[in-house]
Amino acid sequence: QVQLVESGGRLVQAGGSLRLSCAASGRTFSRYAMGWFRQAPGKECEFVAAIRSTGLSFTYADSAKGRFTISRDDAKNTVYLQMSGLKPEDTAVYYCAADLSYSNFPRVKGLSDLTYWGKGTLVTVSS
Repeated sequence: QVQLVESGGRLVQAGGSLRLSCAASGRTFSRYAMGWFRQAPGKECEFVAAIRSTGLSFTYADSAKGRFTISRDDAKNTVYLQMSGLKPEDTAVYYCAADLSYSNFPRVKGLSDLTYWGKGTLVTVSS
């Protein structure tokens, strides 16, 4: 099994940058595609970004393209989401998720459609 713990969320000013981390347990971490989702209060969970188990392919939601970068370091069992040019509408709880199918990430409607997910970390962007 894989356990995921997100960290790095905090209050940041609009236009600023922030890096979120997702630490994973489990010896088979490198076999999983990883991704990030976010959910603002009263809104549905939204796909943000995903990366293949190989780290060679990426996919992003339109809202994240050009501003967010997903990466992974298998030696550290960690996935990152580097965010820049943050906007107030980026305010949300950000969740890390893992699944054996990379293509699943942009298709699912919620975290429960994936194999593993964390408890989230809150990002608040002030205007």
